[in-house]
Amino acid sequence: MFSGIVEEAAKVVDIQKDKGNVHLKMKCSFVDELKIDQSVSHNGVCLTVVAKNADNYTVTAIDETLERSNLGDLQIGNLVNLERSMLLNGRLDGHIVQGHVDTTAICTDVVEENGSWRFTFEYDFDQMMAQRGYFTVDKGSVTVNGVSLTVCNPTNNTFEVAIIPYTFENTNFCQIKKGTRVNIEFDIIGKYISRLAALTD
Repeated sequence: MFSGIVEEAAKVVDIQKDKGNVHLKMKCSFVDELKIDQSVSHNGVCLTVVAKNADNYTVTAIDETLERSNLGDLQIGNLVNLERSMLLNGRLDGHIVQGHVDTTAICTDVVEENGSWRFTFEYDFDQMMAQRGYFTVDKGSVTVNGVSLTVCNPTNNTFEVAIIPYTFENTNFCQIKKGTRVNIEFDIIGKYISRLAALTD
């Protein structure tokens, strides 16, 4: 489980394809604190550390993960938002994030607003999925590339988020532009409420 508070935007230093899998080698400042079999969120995708050395570590993304996320789009040198799993004795500064990406969305607009930025994202709308809680609500929470954010001006298939300078500079939002594909995880609480409502109808 994660909170959507990114620890670091780390660089991809190597990509190896192995049949349907992709091995991503990452370099970050806390490599020495990682352990084999540890879960780390990569752009909002929970992946397991499978190898490490003094300078970097490796995680593996399988076919299903590549199909449901933007990890297959990564290239060497790209920044990836990293977050280690949440400590139970800490504050939940973001919101409950599972690390299970629901879908991807495309950035359709970026507007600078006097020191901050407003990003608009569009995803494929599915009525059946929306009835199961896969949608956004105004002032609700959404995870974009692993970042916990507050939703603004949602429609059936779009939403906006406002990005402060700190988030822009310390996550891969600095690389997101029109046409960039991002990972989306909808709020788990909304999914539970939608499921409960369906059972009581």
